[in-house]
Amino acid sequence: MTLLLAHSPATAASSAANSPGPAANPEWAALASRLESHVTELAGTIGERNVFRPQALHAAADYIRGQWAAQGYRVVPQSYEALGVSSENLEITLTGTSRPDEILLIGAHYDTVQGSPGANDNASGVAALLELSRMLRDAKPSRSIRFVAFANEEHPFFYGGGMGSGVYSKAARARNDDIRLMISLEMLGYYSDAPGSQRYPPLLRHFYPDRANFIAFVSDLASRHRLRELVQAFRAHSDFPAESLATFTFVPGVSWSDHLSFWRENYRALMVTDTAFYRYAHYHRASDTPEKLRYPEMARVVTGLQAAIGDLAM
Repeated sequence: MTLLLAHSPATAASSAANSPGPAANPEWAALASRLESHVTELAGTIGERNVFRPQALHAAADYIRGQWAAQGYRVVPQSYEALGVSSENLEITLTGTSRPDEILLIGAHYDTVQGSPGANDNASGVAALLELSRMLRDAKPSRSIRFVAFANEEHPFFYGGGMGSGVYSKAARARNDDIRLMISLEMLGYYSDAPGSQRYPPLLRHFYPDRANFIAFVSDLASRHRLRELVQAFRAHSDFPAESLATFTFVPGVSWSDHLSFWRENYRALMVTDTAFYRYAHYHRASDTPEKLRYPEMARVVTGLQAAIGDLAM
């Protein structure tokens, strides 16, 4: 059926629980601990962060800025006002060695919906962003790798003005930035091996697993070739279960993150996600707290993404 033009089934049939855990891999254990620390700071210490709680929104930006500065990057802010509140997109770049003008952009939003501390949505994405930049900082990619933390993805900005990624993507297009692929990190922290723990939009349940133990790669049809490249690179380096889908943007959830802003500017973009509300009962709730997430699985996903991004940047 047309909806599944770019569906590619996972090669690893085993669940996350059946693969070697972090106890057998000290690097995974250390990474899981760092991811948990970032999520705990953002969703625990800082908590709900948006323009209605500007002090917390700014504290989150300062935390990200501090982490990147400690990693040795030069942090470039893009400041703008949203509903009268000063807001910032934050950018760092690992400059390519031979094709520096070609850009692979990795992004995650750091704000939350009102009433939620946003551990999975989206402190998990920001934690992955921070660790990917740390893990790749000594790489020598041919293409530039740019990391961006976006403000104001959530309501009332989503699909409208003031969305941080919208401000950023419009400026990128005006500069004629050669962004070869934008990867949106959106909710990466929840996994379950329970039968029936994964739900889908209509019809898709017939083609995908019923256990929420995989990471998903999702794009529009125009980005399907880039999607295939990233998924193949991920699977070449990781046995963590992965599913992919390139489909129409009107399918519920497919466009619900910062990659939408880049589609609007005619860039190729995709989302990496645990599928959000299709598996996570605490989506946009006050109960979206740090202890709900499964950091060992997150560590395996981030490790796979590091290798895949490294491949695409060569």
